[in-house]
Amino acid sequence: MIVVQNLNAGYRRLQVLFDVSASFQVGKINVIVGPNGSGKSTLLKSIFGLTSVYSGSVKFNGVELTGRPPHDIARLGIAYLPQLNKVFENLTVEENLLMAGYTLNKSRLLEKIEEVIEIFPIIKKYRKTKTGLLSGGERQMVATAMALIREPKVMMFDEPTSELAPKMAKSVLEKIVELRDKMKMTIILVEQNAKKALEIGDRSYLLVGGRVAFEGGCRELLSHPQLSTLYLGLR
Repeated sequence: MIVVQNLNAGYRRLQVLFDVSASFQVGKINVIVGPNGSGKSTLLKSIFGLTSVYSGSVKFNGVELTGRPPHDIARLGIAYLPQLNKVFENLTVEENLLMAGYTLNKSRLLEKIEEVIEIFPIIKKYRKTKTGLLSGGERQMVATAMALIREPKVMMFDEPTSELAPKMAKSVLEKIVELRDKMKMTIILVEQNAKKALEIGDRSYLLVGGRVAFEGGCRELLSHPQLSTLYLGLR
């Protein structure tokens, strides 16, 4: 569905990714791991049109994404949930969901809001609550619900459990698994907890210094004695 070929990208004159190629599997959880500063988030941002692409290509169902603005990429069916600033904290949960559905007609939008609230019952009771009053995990659920309003084909998560308590982090990862298993969603997941991400994932990419150091099954990377210890700190 998404194919990255020989991608060189970064931020203006600062190159972060070097000749990166990757193919993300449809209906699977595709995990991107690596040490800090390895280019994981930059790869997601490059797919979503938020970096400077010097050469290479990113294609979605055969459509070239390179050079397209983020709002255009979103309309093609790709949702990107950044690590920060995912919700409008001064608005209620319901108002956030209404804002997210700006491309839908009113009747369809109201239907989608009811659908996503059923998927995330944890936020149902906070429907009229200002989002800024929720916990970090609850805001993550709201952000995911907002993305689902737009009926994406691909969901890209950037560090979704960052700074969350272990119990809430577990709930967030369980919801990502549910999106794959129940909604057949294609997931691209960048996660700080490499072990937990690889345990729920299907396909993995290890980035080191902006280059692909490993490509293969998640279990294969987990059990790789050199790579998992050297770059991910796993035993």
